[in-house]
Order: sequence, then C-alpha cells, then structure tokens
Amino acid sequence: MHAWLTATGSLTARLRAHGVVEVRVQRQGSQRLWPQERRDLACRSGHVREVVLLLDGVPVVWARSATSHRALQGTWKALTGLGTRPLAELLFQRSHVCREPLRIQPLARHGRAESRLRAAWPGTPPRWARSSVFWQHGQALRVMESFAPWIAQLDAHRITRQAG
Repeated sequence: MHAWLTATGSLTARLRAHGVVEVRVQRQGSQRLWPQERRDLACRSGHVREVVLLLDGVPVVWARSATSHRALQGTWKALTGLGTRPLAELLFQRSHVCREPLRIQPLARHGRAESRLRAAWPGTPPRWARSSVFWQHGQALRVMESFAPWIAQLDAHRITRQAG
C-alpha cells in the first residue's frame, strides 16, 4: 500500500496502466468543509467533488476534492465542468500547477470519510488515504484519495504515457 500512497504524478495514469478507468461522481456542489479542508483552504465552506474511480468496473479509489468558492469563480473554475473526466486533466496537464507534499493518513473508523465510503463502496471500505494541496495562481485545491485494500497487489510504479 505504501507505494500507492507515496506515488507522485497522476494517479489516473498509474491506474490506466492496469486497465480501464471510469470516474463516477458521487456528489458535487457547495458544502461545509471538513476540519482539515478548512485548515488547508482557510475557509469554512466551499465546492466539493466526491468521486469513485473504478478499475475495470471495480471500485479502487474514493476521492474528495475541495476548493474555496472564490477559487471556483476563477482559478479552479474548470472543476465544475469536469463531469466524469478525471481531475488529473486539470492538475497534471498544466505547467503552472504546484503540489505540496503528500500526507498519508489512516482513515478513522466511524469518521466522516468512512460514512461517505460506506454509501459508495461495496464490501470493506478503504483504510488508508493520502491528501495534498495543489496551488494555481495563489488559489488552493485540496485532494484526498483513499485506496481499496486490494490495490496493493498492483504495481504502483507502472504508468502509461497517456496524460491524466
């Protein structure tokens, strides 16, 4: 699991090296932010997008991205129009996007993330996640990704050349 939690670059490209990746949007819109999101984004509410990434039809990653309403009106405006396209299209195809170091964390049992995961996830939900903040023109976008336990069986260092 450590290799996936610490892998840099596009997670979508790494997953595509193992099969077909599909993005299912679980929810998107204005929400009250979670405590770590509030600290990272310096606001209490913002725009949140929650998705499940499927690999060959099987859930493999649950992700939550959040940004301020102000950033959504400018720098991160394209987030609202992504639909079922991966967020990686915004993050890794633009040279002026910077990423802070990854933070690895176990997911708290009975925490907010677990309750969302249970609603979207068949079987045992992920236990580990990583998060980081991306910056573009002084505006932050926080991304958290949690991984299905079985992803540890896949080579995290295999990557496709296809961007996003």
